[in-house]
Parts: sequence; C-alpha cells; structure tokens
Amino acid sequence: MRTTLKITATAAVTAALALGLSACGTSSDPGAGSTASADTSKPLVVAASPTPHADILNFVKKNLAEKAGLKLEVKEFTDYVLPNTATQSGEVGANFFQHKPYLDDFNKKKGTDIVPVVNVELEPLGLYSKKIEKLADLKAGQTVAIPNDTTNEGRALKLLADNGVITLKDGVGTDANLSSIKDAKGLTFKELEAATLPRALNDVDAAVINGNYAIEAKLKPAQDALALEKADGNPYANFLAVKRGNEKDPRVVKLAQLLNSDEVKKYIDDTYDGSVIPSFGAAK
Repeated sequence: MRTTLKITATAAVTAALALGLSACGTSSDPGAGSTASADTSKPLVVAASPTPHADILNFVKKNLAEKAGLKLEVKEFTDYVLPNTATQSGEVGANFFQHKPYLDDFNKKKGTDIVPVVNVELEPLGLYSKKIEKLADLKAGQTVAIPNDTTNEGRALKLLADNGVITLKDGVGTDANLSSIKDAKGLTFKELEAATLPRALNDVDAAVINGNYAIEAKLKPAQDALALEKADGNPYANFLAVKRGNEKDPRVVKLAQLLNSDEVKKYIDDTYDGSVIPSFGAAK
C-alpha cells in the first residue's frame, strides 16, 4: 500500500507541475528558454533560510537526492531579501523560504521576476511572550512587536484581530497595517525586522514571530504560542521558487518531486511536531 501511494503521489505532483509549467513557460514569456542555457550537469544551488527550509533541503540532499540523480547544494541566508535577489541574479538556481503574498509584494517592489514551483510546508505565525502566560494577560499600556515587512505585518495584525487583541477596520484582512487598526485597546506596536523578533522578546511584552524564526529561537509554536494561526485555508504555504524561465530545469522538477514525497512529509511530521505542517501541491 505504501509503495502504491508513493507512486501515485509522485505522479500527481509531476502532472500538476507539468500543467503549471505549461502555463508559465510559453515562448512569449520573459526569460522563457533560459533553462536551455543553464548547465544542468552542475549542482542545483538553492537559497534557504536555516530552519526549517535548509533543514528540509539537507534531508533531501542526504537521503533522497543521490538516488534520484540530483546534485543539490544548500546555501543558507538569514534574511528575507537576499534569497530572492540571488535567485534573480543567477547566483543561485532556486530558493525555498517564502509564501505567495510575500513574493508577490517583493516582485512588485523590486521588479524581480520570480515564480513559485511547488508548495512544501506551512509555518503558523504565533504570538509569544516572556512576560505574560496567557493571552488575557495582555493589557493596555503594553508593547507588542510585529514584523515590519508588508505581508507579514498584515498577517500578524490579522492574527491579533482574530484572537480579540485588537479590532481592525472592516475589509482590510491580511493587507492590514498600523493605520488599519480601528481599536488598539491601549496597546503600543513596535515594527521590527522579522528575524530580530525572537531577540526582542526581552524588551517588549509580546511579539508576533514567524514560525521559522520561532523554531530557530528554540520556541515550540504548538506549545509556547499564546495565539497561533490555523492551518485550514491558510494562504501562507512556503514553496520552492525560481526565476521565470527556469521552471522546466530538470533539476528543479526533480527537486520539486522530492520535496512533495512521502519521505519529506514524514520528516516534517516527525521533526517539528506540529510547528511546521506539510502543505504539498503545485504552487499558484
């Protein structure tokens, strides 16, 4: 049964990728055909934030890549900008660290042309504190730190609104910013770069932290978060991404299949205990 399921899942991913690549790689697209000029005999270098993205890629490299005929190198970055600029410039062949709302905003602001290939996992955003033990203890006059990038700030404010910490103006959703707050309930907000938020926990009363940075800081989202995003219907799955035109690179297609394999699902489930959740399928 396991063998049958594995083959079926791989076939489904391959079919989904083929459909997505047909839509993305027409001859009229900018960059279409750039795969042909890539040396596919060389290792595929993938930019990734350390946890869980580089961890997952290194699992693939050590356990799955050689058997699949894939040469893979993992290059770690600790911010949310350089992986995309390195992918755009060709310094790396792909990246794995971001979700679609962030990429859409990045492409628009930076003029880059990066596209998603396949979804891999979801890291629920959470509210953490070293000074209070439950959400009800968060009171007027206290300070909450939130990510300062556009998409994650909106995501953080929605999390707070969904849990009754603040009230947002009608209709703003995940596009919220500080001016979208209808009632802050006496709280003060401090906007910080996402990677610095775990360190800020000593200086603020609470902070909304991205799942990967929470895990790196030895926080356990499923246990330690005062409030945590729900996985159902969540649009923030993290995916493998490439510069447009490189979607058909056979190394990219092979890596996409491996990242959606039964082995990777088991690795994520066993390693992260609900703090990272498999979220497979063709990215759109």
